[in-house]
Amino acid sequence: MAAAIKIVALSGSIRKASNNTGLIRAAIELSKSVVEGVEIEHVDISNLPLLNTDLEKEGTYPAEIEAFRQKIVAADAFLFASPEYNYSLSAPLKNAIDWASRPPNVWAGKPAAVVSVGGGHGGAKSHYHLRQVGVFLDLHFINKPEFFLNAFQPPAKFNGDGDLIDEGAKNNLKEVLLSLKAFTLKLQGKN
Repeated sequence: MAAAIKIVALSGSIRKASNNTGLIRAAIELSKSVVEGVEIEHVDISNLPLLNTDLEKEGTYPAEIEAFRQKIVAADAFLFASPEYNYSLSAPLKNAIDWASRPPNVWAGKPAAVVSVGGGHGGAKSHYHLRQVGVFLDLHFINKPEFFLNAFQPPAKFNGDGDLIDEGAKNNLKEVLLSLKAFTLKLQGKN
């Protein structure tokens, strides 16, 4: 049996009941029951210090940054849950991305997908900004399906704890994971 694809999932929202983090929890559940051959690990970015190159000492990083970077190195692919803040991605997510891009850039050459929750357009503008950042980092985003979820239109999409309860949204999230799996295998030369 082939080894499972290791997906590191990052939420740009560090709020406890975050709907974006709820998407990651739903993706983890789907990977255990519906989408075979993937393992998703949510990596918490809330403890990362703000990027400051003064914290780098003789080519080394602080322990929490090095541990984060090693998670990125070990991943086969990435799932970003990116809320939209001021037409862009959130500061915590950008900070994490920047730390892992410090020499050597540990994002390079790997596939990624982005999902988001918000009002109006469901965080769509954050996707496009994140994709721009990904070009410089040599991240390879899947193109389709795109996943933007307006959490404020009925019926309810999340419960009070930020857990995804909408079956249609779960099905769309499943399609994103299947696409990311297929693209990862293709880039690895296994498909």
